[in-house]
Amino acid sequence: MRICIGFPQGKIFARLQDTPTAQALIDALPIDSTASTWGEEVYFATPVSAELETTAREVVDPGTVCFWVQGNSLALPYGRTPASREDECRLVTSVNILGEVEGDPRELEKIRDGDEIQVSVA
Repeated sequence: MRICIGFPQGKIFARLQDTPTAQALIDALPIDSTASTWGEEVYFATPVSAELETTAREVVDPGTVCFWVQGNSLALPYGRTPASREDECRLVTSVNILGEVEGDPRELEKIRDGDEIQVSVA
């Protein structure tokens, strides 16, 4: 499964794994949302709700496509967050792992608080 995440300054693509949360996201597409940032992480609300999966974790690699269960949001970390220790990508809580961004995840740093986000099947 592949998705496109569009924003005013460009777009990125991501490959999703076959997980219950990833399938719920695909089923809800297309969606429009508004970006928020937290350190070097972009996140935005979705109409999807999910339970924490057994593979959920708090520390991920840059460019991991995550689902923040408590916020019903996609979270896209590309570097340090305020919760990070040293150079890790640490999210505020454990998140479901959906997949990973194709290419350079630092492209996400172009996204600003309040940017309009569109997510669609690619």
